[in-house]
Amino acid sequence: MNRFLPDFSPLRRPAFLAGAALALCLLVGWLAFQSLFAHHLDHARREAQHRLDALALSLEAALARHETLPGLLALDPSLTALLDAPQDATRQAAANAYLEAVQQGAHLSAAFLINAEGLTVAASNWRQPHSFVGHDYNFRPYFRDAVSKGLGRFYGVGVTTGEPGYFLAAPLRRQQQLLGVIVVKQQLDALEQALANSSEPLMLVDGDGIAFLASARALRYRSLAPLGETVAARLGDTRQYGAQAIPLIADRPIATAQPGPQRLALPGEAARERLVHARPVGLQGWQLVQLGNPDEARTTATTQAAALALLLAFALGLIAHLRHRRRRREELRRVHASLEERIAARTADLTAQIAELEKTESILRATRDAAVQAGKLATLGQMSAGISHELNQPLAALQTFADNARALLDRGRLPEAAENLAMISDLVARTGRIVRQLKSFARKEAATPQAVSIDSAIEHALLIVEARRREIGATIDTPPPDPGCCVLAEAGRVEQILINLLRNGLDAMAGQPEPRLVITCQTRDGQRQIGVLDHGAGLSDDAHAHLFEPFFTTKPAGEGLGLGLAISRTIAESYGGTLSARNAPGGGAEFVLTLPVAGDPHAAPDT
Repeated sequence: MNRFLPDFSPLRRPAFLAGAALALCLLVGWLAFQSLFAHHLDHARREAQHRLDALALSLEAALARHETLPGLLALDPSLTALLDAPQDATRQAAANAYLEAVQQGAHLSAAFLINAEGLTVAASNWRQPHSFVGHDYNFRPYFRDAVSKGLGRFYGVGVTTGEPGYFLAAPLRRQQQLLGVIVVKQQLDALEQALANSSEPLMLVDGDGIAFLASARALRYRSLAPLGETVAARLGDTRQYGAQAIPLIADRPIATAQPGPQRLALPGEAARERLVHARPVGLQGWQLVQLGNPDEARTTATTQAAALALLLAFALGLIAHLRHRRRRREELRRVHASLEERIAARTADLTAQIAELEKTESILRATRDAAVQAGKLATLGQMSAGISHELNQPLAALQTFADNARALLDRGRLPEAAENLAMISDLVARTGRIVRQLKSFARKEAATPQAVSIDSAIEHALLIVEARRREIGATIDTPPPDPGCCVLAEAGRVEQILINLLRNGLDAMAGQPEPRLVITCQTRDGQRQIGVLDHGAGLSDDAHAHLFEPFFTTKPAGEGLGLGLAISRTIAESYGGTLSARNAPGGGAEFVLTLPVAGDPHAAPDT
C-alpha cells in the first residue's frame, strides 16, 4: 500500500467520513455566510439610501425655500437709499425696520445689509445688544461669493452671536456698480431635530468633511479625515466654525466610499464595526453620512448560514443512516436462516410492545379529549355566569316596567302605558348592547368611542337601579346638570360601569337606617372624573388588594360572581381611562371612573 494515501481500514473509515462531512458542512456554512452577509449588507445599504434620499430632499427643500429671498430684498428702495446715504439716521431707521419685519415675517434668524466695503449698516437685530450693525464681514465667504458670483451660500457659526446658521447673500447694484450685499440667516433646527431622531449616528458634513449638524452633539464640529493645512488656514481666515479645534469623528479616518464595514470608535464609545452610508446634498459639496450597524445583518446571515449547514448535516446524516440501514438489512438477510427462531421471538416481543404502546396511546387520546371537553365546559360556565350577572339588573327593570304597563292598561291610562312600553323597548336594546359588550369584552375588541353625555348616562343608570334604591330606602345625590360634561367613550358601556358602581354602593349600605349615595363629576387635567361614594363599611385591606380580580366578591354566595368590577375596569381602560377605589376619609368606599374629555354631543356644529 502507498504510504502517502490515507488508511481506509474499517475502523478508521467512519471517523474519516464524519470528519469529511463536518468539513463540508463548515465550508458550505462559511460560503453561505459570506453570500448572505453581503446580501443583507446590500439590503441595509439600500434601506439607508432610501432614508438618506428622503432626508436629503427635505434638506434641499429647506435650503431652497429662501434661495430667492436676498435677490427680492435687494429690490427694496429703502436699502439702496441707505447705501447712498449711510449716515442718514432716518434712512437707517427705515432700513432697520424693514429688515426686522422681513426677519419676523419669513421666520429668519436675522437679515442684515452690508455696504460695498463689508461693513454692516442695517440689521434686523439692531435693537439687541449683539447687533450686527457696525461689524465688518468682508472676510466671510458669503459676502465674497455674492460679489463675485451673484449669490453667496455659507453655513457657519456667527462671529457676533456665536449661533450657527445658513447664510444666503445677494448683491445690490446700480448700473453694474456694487452698492452692497443683503444677507439673510436661517436656522436649520428642524433638520437637526430630524437628525436627532435617528437611531444610528447621522451627520451632515460640508465639502471639507466636517460634520456641522449631527444626531448627537458630541459628533458636531468633527471631521471625517484629518484636515489639510490649506483647509485649516481657510477655516481660520473665514472663522466658519469659530476658533475651536476640529478633531476627528472617530479614532481613524472614515472612508465614505468603502462598501464594507469599518471598525470605528466614536467619542465616548468602544470600537465597533460601522456601515458607512453617504449621500450628496445640495450644491455646496455637502453630504449626509450615516454610520449604520451591521450587527443585525451579520446575525441574520449567521443564523441562516447555520441553519443551512445544519440542514446539510441532517441530509448527510440521513443518507448515512439509510446506507447503514441498507447494509444492516443485507447482513440480516445473510444470517436469516440461522437466526430464524430468534427473529420470531423478537417479533413476538415487539408485537407485544406495539400493542402496549397502542393501548397507552388510546388512553392518552381519551385523556386529552376529556381535558379539552372540560375546558370547553369551564368556558361555557364562565360565559353563562357573566351574562347572567350583566343581564340580571336590566331584566329586573323590564319586569317592573312590564307590570306597570299591564296595570296602566287595565286602568285605561294609555299614554303612560305607552311610555312604559317605550322604556321597555329601550331596556331591550340596552340589554342587547350589554350582551354585545360582554362578547366584545371576551374577544378583547376595541369599542368605537364617541361623545357621551354624563348627565344622560347617570340618568339611565339611576333608572336601572331604582328598584334596588327603593328596596333599601337609599338617597342618591347627583351632580348639578351640565350638558357640556361629556366623555369620549360609548354610551352603553359608560352606563354599564355606572350601574355596577351604583349597585355595589347600594348593596354596601343595605341594612343602614339612612343610606346615602353621592355621585360627583369634575374635570382634572383633561379628564372627567365621575365619583360614586357610599357610606358603608368601606374596603378591607384584603378586599382592596383583590377588588378588580375576576370572580372576587365580598358578597354572600349567590349574590354575585365578582365579574362586574373586572369588566368595568377593562371597559374604562379600553377608552384610555381608569377605574380606582379607595376608602373615603369620612367613611365608606369611593370609586372613581376617569375617562377622556369629549365635546358636547348635543351642541350645534360650528358654521
